[in-house]
Amino acid sequence: MVLGKVKSLTISFDCLNDSNVPVYSSGDTVSGRVNLEVTGEIRVKSLKIHARGHAKVRWTESRNAGSNTAYTQNYTEEVEYFNHKDILIGHERVLDDDNSEEGFNTIHSGRHEYAFSFELPQTPLATSFEGRHGSVRYWVKAELHRPWLLPVKLKKEFTVFEHIDINTPSLLSPQAGTKEKTLCCWFCTSGPISLSAKIERKGYTPGESIQIFAEIENCSSRMVVPKAAIYQTQAFYAKGKMKEVKQLVANLRGESLSSGKTETWNGKLLKIPPVSPSILDCSIIRVEYSLMVYVDIPGAMDLFLNLPLVIGTIPLHPFGSRTSSVSSQCSMNMNWLGLSLPERPEAPPSYAEVVTEEQRRNNLAPVNACDDFERALQGPLFAYIQEFRFLPPPLYSEIDPNPDQSSDDRPSCPSR
Repeated sequence: MVLGKVKSLTISFDCLNDSNVPVYSSGDTVSGRVNLEVTGEIRVKSLKIHARGHAKVRWTESRNAGSNTAYTQNYTEEVEYFNHKDILIGHERVLDDDNSEEGFNTIHSGRHEYAFSFELPQTPLATSFEGRHGSVRYWVKAELHRPWLLPVKLKKEFTVFEHIDINTPSLLSPQAGTKEKTLCCWFCTSGPISLSAKIERKGYTPGESIQIFAEIENCSSRMVVPKAAIYQTQAFYAKGKMKEVKQLVANLRGESLSSGKTETWNGKLLKIPPVSPSILDCSIIRVEYSLMVYVDIPGAMDLFLNLPLVIGTIPLHPFGSRTSSVSSQCSMNMNWLGLSLPERPEAPPSYAEVVTEEQRRNNLAPVNACDDFERALQGPLFAYIQEFRFLPPPLYSEIDPNPDQSSDDRPSCPSR
């Protein structure tokens, strides 16, 4: 009998979104199929899947141990999030005995599908990430074992997002700062360079534009240039050491400022490109973002201001929601933010639409009595009310302005 051959072995996921990209988060069920296509009949000992999620860091450093001695120090660390194994074809007792001829399964020619599923842990998972010195990866591996032949293996990765909702009070709070620098050359001191910057919130999502409000004043004798940039900082931890990588994400440039000039940014836009979300819950990998507004000073250290950012996965809710109203209140407290006002509300009904003519006549006060009262007061009643409300208290005096009249009728005491 001529044995068949394995034509293809593939893995497909049951995608839960419209983009057909396998994306999951903690607590989700990952499901899919192992697709096997064979020509002729084959004997199979087992078809296994192995799913795993882990974060891993690794870097090396060269060190000197003496005048002529050098060595390389390796730094590695790993955190496992889950480890799942399952058998789609075969049994444990067959797998333990590689030389056994019993219990083999025969797969006929054609295409075959084998479903699998497993649940991700409910605990927070780190978002999938590929960095300079480490990564966070999630994958499913299929292994087809046949007697007397090498196993056929295939690994396919899937993406995990640990969602960060930017509609939280801490991420909706404005970020601001002010810095100043004075340039010195020997015994000469020029005027200061001042920088103030503010953004309306801390949390953003990829594709959004950050509105930058800033004021740069140049009182020095040099020409300076205001700039802004978004930076990603990758931090890797292993064996008590830390390795940091800083990368430029996006930047912009303002107009050059000569001596005595001031530039104001009223919502200058800086768009966030597609980047990985912030990773804040992993013990060995941390990904953070910041907006740096700075003044490029030739021949001196730049004056810079760092404003922290968090790149999330759940965008800002539309205007009018409970969480968005918090952001609106925070933004409207800053008088230089040009936010659009809500639409004009509908006008209330007129008095004539509510009160009938008969009711109006019955409730009218006698005009003659009101006129006589105002003539007696020699002016309108409202003016007297206002005068009474704001009249100051009388001056202090030891003489009683209203003496008791009954005291004059009393007989005086005879003098001794």
